[in-house]
Amino acid sequence: MKPHWQALIWIFVGLLAIGVIYLIASPPRGESITLQAPPSPAPIQVHVIGAVMHPGLYSLPVGSRVQDAIDTAGGFSKDADPHALNLAAFIQDEVQIVVPQLTPTQNPTLILPPNTETESPGIPGRSPTLPPLFSTLININTATLEELDTLPGIGPATAEKIIAYREENGPFLTIEAIQDVSGIGPVKFDGMKDLITVGY
Repeated sequence: MKPHWQALIWIFVGLLAIGVIYLIASPPRGESITLQAPPSPAPIQVHVIGAVMHPGLYSLPVGSRVQDAIDTAGGFSKDADPHALNLAAFIQDEVQIVVPQLTPTQNPTLILPPNTETESPGIPGRSPTLPPLFSTLININTATLEELDTLPGIGPATAEKIIAYREENGPFLTIEAIQDVSGIGPVKFDGMKDLITVGY
C-alpha cells in the first residue's frame, strides 16, 4: 500500500474518533419544557337564606367572607339581625349561611296563682277572681275575714278557719305556721307567702 493511502486512512480514523468523543461528551438534548401558570381555583357554592333581600345559591371566589355572601344576596333585609353573625369569617364550599331575624320584644305576662275558692260555682271556664294589689302585708294574726279573703287561694271558708285556728291556738309565730290550718297546703302558701306577715 502506498504511503499516501495510509495517511488518508489514519486521517479518517482520527476524524471518526473525534466525532465519537464529541458525541459522548456532549450533554443530552431534549425538548424544552414550558412552565404554565397554575389553574385558577373553581368558585365555591354558597346557599344564603334567611333575612336577606334575595335568598338563593351563589358562586363566590375562594377566600370570600360571610359579608361577601350577604352582599351578593342583596344585603340584609330590614328585619335582619346583623350582630348574630361573624361577618369577617371565611366561608367554604357547600355551606349554608342563615341570617336570623330580630326577635320581637314580647310583653311580659303576669301569672297569678289560682283562687279556687272564689271561682263562681256552676259556670265552667269562669276565670277566678283576681286578688287586689297589696300596698302592705296582711297580718294573719289581726286580719279580718274580709282582709284574709283577698289573699290568693283563700276564700271566706278558709278565712274563717284561719280566725278560728288563731283563737284556739294563739297567734301564728311564723308565716309558715299558717299551713297548719286545714285546707292550706304548700301550693296555697307559696301563692300568699310574699303578701302576709305575723307582725313581729
